[in-house]
Amino acid sequence: MEPIKHEEGIFYMEKDGRRMAEITYAPAGDGKINANHTYVDHDLRGGGIAQALLDALADYAREQNVQIIPTCSYVVAKFSKSSKYNDVNALAK
Repeated sequence: MEPIKHEEGIFYMEKDGRRMAEITYAPAGDGKINANHTYVDHDLRGGGIAQALLDALADYAREQNVQIIPTCSYVVAKFSKSSKYNDVNALAK
């Protein structure tokens, strides 16, 4: 797997030029972004890739001083299970 890449609205990982995993976000106004989709190729699930993508998104939110609105079911679950995202969780305030 290649390192995590970032373009506006998406963090992703590729292998041999094929996108294998991604987490997407969209501007949500008032210093917020909406984490709205996470995908990991079936063959790679359970390997911590979705967690790494979420961590990259959380780091980005911290750097940009924005809050994350979790609407993707994966992000909702992770935010509810771990306090390590409370500083960027728009719903934890």
